[in-house]
Amino acid sequence: MARIHHSRTLAGIFCFFLAWALPAIAQDALRLQVTDGNGDTVSLGFDELDALPQSEFTTSTIWTDGKVRFSGVPLKVLLDSVEAEGTAVEMIALNDYLVTLPYDELEEDVPLVATRMNGEQMSVRDKGPFWVVYPYDRHWKYRTETRYALSIWQLNRLNVVD
Repeated sequence: MARIHHSRTLAGIFCFFLAWALPAIAQDALRLQVTDGNGDTVSLGFDELDALPQSEFTTSTIWTDGKVRFSGVPLKVLLDSVEAEGTAVEMIALNDYLVTLPYDELEEDVPLVATRMNGEQMSVRDKGPFWVVYPYDRHWKYRTETRYALSIWQLNRLNVVD
């Protein structure tokens, strides 16, 4: 009987921990950590990202039904805003999925760090809060396995590297 009581006690402690920790984890998930290549890191939420020059496009994706309107900050604009220096950017998701994009593949407005899909902020359950997207319908070069692999959702960290 004591074992069951002990398990209940551990379960209670675990539930208390989750109730305490989840709001902090959820808040961290809604921020984008950007390390600029010089060792400095900034944490950007929707307000800071919305204050940067915005872009948008409508495109179909292999992950959604029909055409979707994405809006947010072009990745190049975001990196320039923190004065990032390096030759590539590592993009890392909440689940630690990591892809690396060479700087020489950045265009002025592509890819986009989307903060909204069809005008709404994206939940973590729906590939948010931040999703790196390309205008896949605009040109065949955006419909390659490489571009699809770089289209990282649940983005939460950018690390500029040499």
